Amino acid sequence: MVSVLGPRDEFLRILEAGLDADIHVRGNEITFSGSPDEVARAADVLTELITIVRTGQGLAADTVERVLGMAGEEVSPAEVLTQDILSSRGKTIRPKTLNQKRYVDAIDAHTVVFGIGPAGTGKTYLAMAKAVQALQAKEVNRIILTRPAIEAGERLGFLPGTLNDKIDPYLRPLYDALHDMIDPESVPRLLTAGTIEVAPLAYMRGRTLNDAFIILDEAQNTSMEQMKMFLTRLGFGAKMVVTGDVTQIDLPGGTKSGLTMVEEILDGVTDIAFCRLTSHDVVRHRLVGRIVAAYDRFEATLPQPRRN
Repeated sequence: MVSVLGPRDEFLRILEAGLDADIHVRGNEITFSGSPDEVARAADVLTELITIVRTGQGLAADTVERVLGMAGEEVSPAEVLTQDILSSRGKTIRPKTLNQKRYVDAIDAHTVVFGIGPAGTGKTYLAMAKAVQALQAKEVNRIILTRPAIEAGERLGFLPGTLNDKIDPYLRPLYDALHDMIDPESVPRLLTAGTIEVAPLAYMRGRTLNDAFIILDEAQNTSMEQMKMFLTRLGFGAKMVVTGDVTQIDLPGGTKSGLTMVEEILDGVTDIAFCRLTSHDVVRHRLVGRIVAAYDRFEATLPQPRRN
């Protein structure tokens, strides 16, 4: 009972706020009262929580909130929240929302996948986890991580150091994710051997990438020509994941983002999947999801020219 309702009834208070049915707890027994639909939903939520507890992974406040948010969907919340992708140093990486599960399943099923959504939805992190999983399973020989080096209000030339030193801050988020998933002592060795390559998008031109898991991050900052160049690097035995947020484009005025046009261009092409994530899929601090949703509401009130 403590596992399901939480220490000092922390999870019970979340359930009371998220369910319309009244909850009554006495000893080891929980009963619900309310309309038949409200009681059925409450019973489904509790069943899912018990199922997750029985897997041995335990519950946290954000897990309870996610189960509440997924109640009534066609996929069981417990199925989503117990799907392991990668385990590293005692930490297991799993999808935390239904759209994240669809995204992960699409990566398994398709050669090229586009993950489009706001900050904090796990687009890049989950793609990195799938890449490391594929490398460990010997499905690919190497991982290639790339981003366009577009300045977001700052200039590369003003940064100190060599070209590599200037580019490194743009690639830092990819290194951070790598260190979460691979023993930090192994990362330099894998980078030196070329098993993992982290490079700016410009370095991809002229290459054919065979037997590789390739991730293009921050794809909203690619031009249409760069997007075409990147997609045509695909070689035999390779898989590509392209991630980006179309609300955070840093391209100079007048340049069309390759990410905003690519779905229209590739519509109907087989073995390509487009997965959209929303503010409901934000898995950073719960306040991040509210911030993203608030910006979405504000931008929806703007006249069309300003919104563009």
